[in-house]
Amino acid sequence: MALSLDLVHTLPVRVYYEDTDFSGVVYHASYLRFMERGRTELIRDLGIAQSELFDNDTALAFAVRRMAIEFVKPARMDDMLTIETRPVAARGATMDLAQRVLRGEEVLVEAKVTVACIGGGRARRIPDTLRRRLRLPD
Repeated sequence: MALSLDLVHTLPVRVYYEDTDFSGVVYHASYLRFMERGRTELIRDLGIAQSELFDNDTALAFAVRRMAIEFVKPARMDDMLTIETRPVAARGATMDLAQRVLRGEEVLVEAKVTVACIGGGRARRIPDTLRRRLRLPD
């Protein structure tokens, strides 16, 4: 896992049998899991501990609000992939991210993701600590 100065987080992922369909090609829903791991590890690598995502004893979480995915090429069993996650913008309780799944330099999947920060069953402003570490303006 790595976080570059321009805030592009990378996460290596190996494709296992459980990630594929009957033909050995990665099942489309597996990419969603890979990208979820990328978003989670981005936050972790910024040094945000789970304990920092609490506001008045209300746990905060990120839920996918919108996702647009383009499946460009298939990955196959045993491929070594890189999940790239780049924060793009934040507005109040939502954050936009760009994600890519690569095999070497080859782009396999591209996604635009909007996540919402929620706590106590409703939208919550993204914590200032996280916003500063992501270097995202409102």
